Amino acid sequence: MKSPIHFATAAFAAAIAATPLMAAELVKVDGSSTVFPVTEAVAEEFQKAEKGQTMVTVGISGTGGGFKKFCRGETDATGASRPIKAEEVALCKENGIEYIELPAALDALTVVINPKNDWVDFLTVDELKTMWEPAAQDTIKNWNQIRDGFPDRPLKLFGAGTDSGTYDYFVEAIIGEKSSRGDFTASEDDNVLVQGVASDVDAIGFFGLAYYEENQGKLKAVPISWKGADPVSPSVETAKNATYQPLSRPIFMYVNKKSADEKPHVVRFMEFYLSTEHAPELVKEVGYVPLPDKAYEMAQAKLAARTTGTVFEGAEVGVGVEELLARTPK
Repeated sequence: MKSPIHFATAAFAAAIAATPLMAAELVKVDGSSTVFPVTEAVAEEFQKAEKGQTMVTVGISGTGGGFKKFCRGETDATGASRPIKAEEVALCKENGIEYIELPAALDALTVVINPKNDWVDFLTVDELKTMWEPAAQDTIKNWNQIRDGFPDRPLKLFGAGTDSGTYDYFVEAIIGEKSSRGDFTASEDDNVLVQGVASDVDAIGFFGLAYYEENQGKLKAVPISWKGADPVSPSVETAKNATYQPLSRPIFMYVNKKSADEKPHVVRFMEFYLSTEHAPELVKEVGYVPLPDKAYEMAQAKLAARTTGTVFEGAEVGVGVEELLARTPK
């Protein structure tokens, strides 16, 4: 999934190009395309503040690809749109990589339909599960199989590619499993998904809030009902107060402890990333939801203490970011 917004201006790019690479301290970041817009925005402002002293490179290998590089010691930090998996924990341990798990922002995975769809006013989590669970493949093909009263029209599904952390989170939150049906249009580029839903009245898809907000003239967001509660629409506010469930989620940065211990410029970059002076505005600019101030402060304290390990045991949904930060990592 590619960034919805590219921040590098020609003047900034020229200034960076003019900076001798070997003369600058380097921070190597890779990972999730969902986290990329936040990291790119922070990196640009941080480099300006550093006045050429520090360079930040930001790659997009995806959450899984980023963890592979990170756990081999190839990067100082990696972005992730889901928590680290057990096999990634094992790879890091095998290579002697200790990591600091930090929230970067909040996101609200947004279920979208075509604006001409006049039959969906909300969906329940159970209805989404009926659409997406593995048993639905080649079986659930029409809208009228989802709810009585929906029309006899073809159900056309669009979603994140199976290597994406966004896909992992969605299927865990909605289906409670590690996979979905396979007969849907999958793409790592959210813009492909936007165009697919925007051009087909029978389509439904999902991706991050930033992509919906950038394209809301072409799409309609679907309010979601969880556990019998009233439907809630995705927004900055409902993600921040954790009422939009189970599709509100934190997105993460994982920092190599050795890099933090041995490279002061890596710590400066992450302190800038978690600063209440800079982060909330930059996060909002790229369409994501800033952390509560208390969460930024707790994350800064975690970085300063070099607290390593993960607070997750498998995938979890419906947990507030401050609750996560208060846990003792394993």
